[in-house]
Amino acid sequence: MPHGAPAPGGGMTAAGRRETRALLARAVDVQADAEAVAGIVGAARAEVVAAYEVASEPQVWAALGTMSIETLKDTVDGRARLDELPAHGIRSVADVLRAGPRRLTAVPGIGDGTARRTIHAAEQLKRAARDALQFRIEFDPKDPDMTRLVRALATWGAVWHAAGAHEPDATRLAGDLARQRPVAAPAGSLRRWFMRAADRATADDAARRVRALVDTAESAGLPAAARAVRAVRPPGAKPAWRDYERRSADYYGLLSQVVGLGGDVAASEGFLPADIVERVGAQQLDTSRLSDGLRLRGYQSFGARFALVQRRVVLGDEMGLGKTVQAIAAMAHLAARGATHFLVVCPASVLINWSREIARHSTIPVVALHGSGRSRAAARWRAQGGAGVVTFGSLGALGELPLRPAMLVVDEAHYVKNPDAKRSQAVNRAAAGSERVLFLTGTPMENRIDEFRALIEHLRPDVAAGMGPEHAAISVEAFRRAAAPVYLRRNQPDVLTELPELVQVDEWEQFSAEDGRAYRDAVREGNFMAMRRAAFAVRRPHDSAKLTRLLELAREALANGRKVVVFSYFRDVLAVVGAALGADARGPITGATPVADRQRIVDAFTAAARPAVLVCQIEAAGVGVNIQAASVVILCEPQVKPSIEAQAIARAHRMGQVRTVQVHRLLIADSVDERMIEILGSKAQLFDAYVRHSTIAQASPGAVDISEVQLARMIVAEEQQRLAGTPEPPRRLTRATPG
Repeated sequence: MPHGAPAPGGGMTAAGRRETRALLARAVDVQADAEAVAGIVGAARAEVVAAYEVASEPQVWAALGTMSIETLKDTVDGRARLDELPAHGIRSVADVLRAGPRRLTAVPGIGDGTARRTIHAAEQLKRAARDALQFRIEFDPKDPDMTRLVRALATWGAVWHAAGAHEPDATRLAGDLARQRPVAAPAGSLRRWFMRAADRATADDAARRVRALVDTAESAGLPAAARAVRAVRPPGAKPAWRDYERRSADYYGLLSQVVGLGGDVAASEGFLPADIVERVGAQQLDTSRLSDGLRLRGYQSFGARFALVQRRVVLGDEMGLGKTVQAIAAMAHLAARGATHFLVVCPASVLINWSREIARHSTIPVVALHGSGRSRAAARWRAQGGAGVVTFGSLGALGELPLRPAMLVVDEAHYVKNPDAKRSQAVNRAAAGSERVLFLTGTPMENRIDEFRALIEHLRPDVAAGMGPEHAAISVEAFRRAAAPVYLRRNQPDVLTELPELVQVDEWEQFSAEDGRAYRDAVREGNFMAMRRAAFAVRRPHDSAKLTRLLELAREALANGRKVVVFSYFRDVLAVVGAALGADARGPITGATPVADRQRIVDAFTAAARPAVLVCQIEAAGVGVNIQAASVVILCEPQVKPSIEAQAIARAHRMGQVRTVQVHRLLIADSVDERMIEILGSKAQLFDAYVRHSTIAQASPGAVDISEVQLARMIVAEEQQRLAGTPEPPRRLTRATPG
């Protein structure tokens, strides 16, 4: 007789009854595990919601405080009567709600009905303000409400990691077992002998259902998840804030899982045409090959899906929005669907960062195709697959690629805007042999809109052919419509609603005696570069107005516990700055710093317990390096390309930054600095119009058609003319040396 089979006469063997009782005992444990998972995950989610409602309330009231009484007039009868409210101290929608009906009816001309309608309209506006709120976690460990939210999010993250994926099934499983176990209970007892055949069949059927439920739960790892989630303990306030400071972007990802964070939906979709948005929306994103800790924001998921749907595109998101993560998500989707080979081309300065980010955020193997072992690494990549990461300089020497890589990712793609350059030609060959191509750049045009068209030539010559100068000349909207099939751009203010404030200050100084002489000498020689760095061409720090101010700013920031990053185009300027800062200086990071050392210096700066100043050459550390540990940025001189400065600022003012970022531009009045700002102003405006802003009336592409050589000649000529016959000023300082 088979083990566990019913005995003659409808009975069951003793072994069968023991097996069924053991099964039911396991079912009790599995049901408890399911209830624990559902209960703990649900409670953690509910605590996030409750903490968010409390923490967001002041921000809702702040928004209502900016709404004047005029906002209510269109929804309340008797409009003229509301004009009396400001004279009685009721000036905003927030004031109306605080006042209540008694204070409102005390205003002449406002009766009970008007007061009720006014308060009702104000309550509707409050609900709308709450729905539209772009919430930000204020970095304030002393705020009990924000602390509660940060701790709740830390707990939610740990709980979700432990068992979040099991929660929906756990809830159903607990209910199913609660119903089936009592019905199946007689199948494991002697009562079964005395039951009618129909009842025995019902009990046996319930036992089979219980077995299937238990087996499914155990094979899915529910008991292990229950043990893990039971072990989660809410962190203390200090550890939670430290963790938030280290990875604040992850906390916003956790919060977005539970509550809506507002934001402009059209902006998050790059203001693309409806038909493209519809196709992207229909594309599912497989995240099974992404790491458990990665939480894609909504706009990041949209960007990855845009790359998948449109196949050959430029992702031009503003610096700090996570273009790298979006590229990794697109590759991971393809890897989950069976793709094996990917290729990432990037500047040498960010090769290590790409390797680390792919390994950190996905399960795709990474192969660095760079350095002395490049040939062996390339052979291994061809044979085994994975994400090969190669520099622009090494791409041409890579040789034959695997048959049609599933995706080619080109970081800082504006490096290949010149079709005659060797690296552009190498990228073009790689793009022609790849199934999908994703160009990443926060600055798709720097000097001319035609350069953007050159990028599109690598991807979709047909689209590039239809992008004539007339599109740029007509309007930004025409330009965006023409570029829509291949171009997606979002800006920080539109989608990164939690990003802290960016405060930019122009620090205008006047030359002192020594730096002024150095400047006049440079002007007489017609040396543009010497003119730009003359403010630091001194023997002693207090002989330089710029350096004196830089030290003041740095010391104030360090005293307030802030880390600082200083950018200059010139290595000798950085040497002067580093010497003046002394023990507080870190770096420098320059073009001569080995790529591996750049990331090591940044990591040490980030991990340092004490505040310090990181000194960087703007073209070496202004791209591809994340320095959000710094919240004060000092720019030693204006840059020829506005985009270079924007990129440098975005190294600190980016996703993950939790403090207000202060940017200080050191400028000398009546000098090359002022001339550059005047001339380049139109260039920056056009960059904003076509690349940064979502809409603008009209602009001319010719406004930025100026080369560095032209700029230098123009400014040198102007300054030589201005200074002709001007006597040297007396030897005195314009700013006292700090004591």
